[in-house]
Amino acid sequence: MRENVSNYQLGEVKCMAKIIKIKTSGIVVEAKLNDSRTSKLIWEALPIIAKVETWGDEIYFTIPVISDLDETAKEFVEEGDLGYWPIGKAFCIFFGPTPITKGNKIKPASSVNIIGKVKRDPKVFKKAKDGDEIRIERED
Repeated sequence: MRENVSNYQLGEVKCMAKIIKIKTSGIVVEAKLNDSRTSKLIWEALPIIAKVETWGDEIYFTIPVISDLDETAKEFVEEGDLGYWPIGKAFCIFFGPTPITKGNKIKPASSVNIIGKVKRDPKVFKKAKDGDEIRIERED
């Protein structure tokens, strides 16, 4: 099977950028996964098809990946971050405040592993509604 990754150099370290497509509610958004252990597990599980659940300006859905909090874990996230929520075994897309956000810091329900970032304005995910199908796949 051919893995679709783009190569780039950072000094002496060679890195592999894993690009994914997120498809839901008539939108297609590219994102880049980071090189964390959790991201690698998600990459290996692709494609993933699930149903959207929303919590404020966050989409989340259960995925067939189990991972504990890792070195990327954060209590607060940024707009456009992709996260993995170990408690819910869920993939999360953050595009604005959640119900427990205070001020300009986006707060997940609890800490999440940061697994990547969307490559365009994440507010397009406002179109997604609970129950819509969502698909994550490797970029062709």
